Amino acid sequence: MHLNKEIYIERRKSLKSKLKSGIILLNGNDYASMNYEHNVYHFIQDASFLYYFGIEKAGLLGLIDIDNNIDYLVGNEQNINSVIWEGATASLSDYSELIGTDKILSILDLEEFLRSDTRKKYFTPQYRGDNKLKMANLLNLNPYNINENVDEKLLYAIASDRNIKSSEEIELMEESARVGVEMHLEALKTAKIGKKEYEVESAIKAVAAKYYGDLSFPSIVSVNGQTLHNPYYKNTLKNGDLLLVDAGVRLKSGYCSDMTTTIPVNGKFSDKQKSMYNLLIEMYDKALLLLKPKVSYKEIHLETAKVLAKGMIERDIMKASVEEIVKAGAHALFMPHGLGHLIGLDVHDMENFGEKIIGYNGEEKSKQFGLSNLRLGRKLEKGFAITVEPGIYFIPELISKWKSENKFMEFINYEKIENEYLDYGGMRYENDFIITDSGAYQLGGKRPKTADEIEAFMANQG
Repeated sequence: MHLNKEIYIERRKSLKSKLKSGIILLNGNDYASMNYEHNVYHFIQDASFLYYFGIEKAGLLGLIDIDNNIDYLVGNEQNINSVIWEGATASLSDYSELIGTDKILSILDLEEFLRSDTRKKYFTPQYRGDNKLKMANLLNLNPYNINENVDEKLLYAIASDRNIKSSEEIELMEESARVGVEMHLEALKTAKIGKKEYEVESAIKAVAAKYYGDLSFPSIVSVNGQTLHNPYYKNTLKNGDLLLVDAGVRLKSGYCSDMTTTIPVNGKFSDKQKSMYNLLIEMYDKALLLLKPKVSYKEIHLETAKVLAKGMIERDIMKASVEEIVKAGAHALFMPHGLGHLIGLDVHDMENFGEKIIGYNGEEKSKQFGLSNLRLGRKLEKGFAITVEPGIYFIPELISKWKSENKFMEFINYEKIENEYLDYGGMRYENDFIITDSGAYQLGGKRPKTADEIEAFMANQG
């Protein structure tokens, strides 16, 4: 889906204004082979190329000549073999007109252009092997350490553009979020005793496909929610299971959604499950109250952690003061990940640039366990798109390790955990937000959140 070409022209103009001089080379993606050359994975365009050049097509590059104020679209025209197998597509000139570039170049012309020009050449970190080889060839660099030649000035410049979502982008993200909501409602309808995890995963994927979309990441659909990124889908859903569903969609606009729902398979949370789930929603609601510009997301994470610690003290799972527990990081036994991340054209937006740049704006990350996994710690700004996803987990291996090391014995009631919670599993709840002037706007609209809402929705499915 292409936006008005004036939008792409303005985006490139903004990038040029931040770097002043030199050449910017934005590498689009090619097809990637699965097991032989012509059997390829589904094509996904590089997000920064898509942001500035707007074309979801393999084999293209964008070149921005800052000093001469010339934007180039780079690629090769289709040959007859490509037309036979893939059908005729637009010419480079047609694509160039669509996105407002000044000139076109063939790949061969690009090689000559770059090798005869001595100016500074900026490029983004390459995360695919074929692109490392292509960029190394174009710039006469070693492909094994090519990313050591990336200039962070470009990354900060792109981040300052892409972090602030325009009204057009928010509209596209709203579409993606609405589909994400529908995916999670379908999971609530499908998850029943006797079903396989992969049947729920298949139902989610079908909703994405209905809107000509793809999964924004491999879905997590697991009765073992304590494994944070569980890729296994073969378990049979049993009475008393909690099913964690973490899934989102990438529509053809390129914009992604990312949401999580925790589902009681039999339609009812047990008393113990509901108690812990209510604490999870307390954490989530606390985070929402704090979302606004100029507030550090790291501080919101820590305030959410205090809600977790307080709840665990009330349940006799932790002891001592909330402040002591969170300062020491003992609460991370139950939430070893961060509260959320940026989202946009990547489900974890621009994280190929590195979390220090994207999530912390150059500040150092904490090395404390749990807090070190917080991907976003910087101050929020109006227009940021973020996720909020607190979790509560009982990970037997981590519990055993910490106990064997006598770790945080003054804070953690290991006996209570071992007697009552080792087989509990894990839960998470997540939605996507846009930061506004004074708070945050939830993308995609309302969906079941509280235990009562989830149970009522499932009861109405028959």
